[in-house]
Amino acid sequence: MEAITTQISNMVMQLDEPEQVLVLEIIKRFLPDDVATTDDLDIIVTAREEYRLRETINEEEINWG
Repeated sequence: MEAITTQISNMVMQLDEPEQVLVLEIIKRFLPDDVATTDDLDIIVTAREEYRLRETINEEEINWG
């Protein structure tokens, strides 16, 4: 698999930027859009720790107005 990834990367590097943008958009179509990013996962870990330590704010305490 690494050989294919390297080959794709080398081919994309030979393209001008506008074509690279097009290839990027095409590749994005093959990826699910509901996958958590590293930042998402870090935020989830932090939120769980705050919840565990009871450092969260009760919904009734929030001034939504």
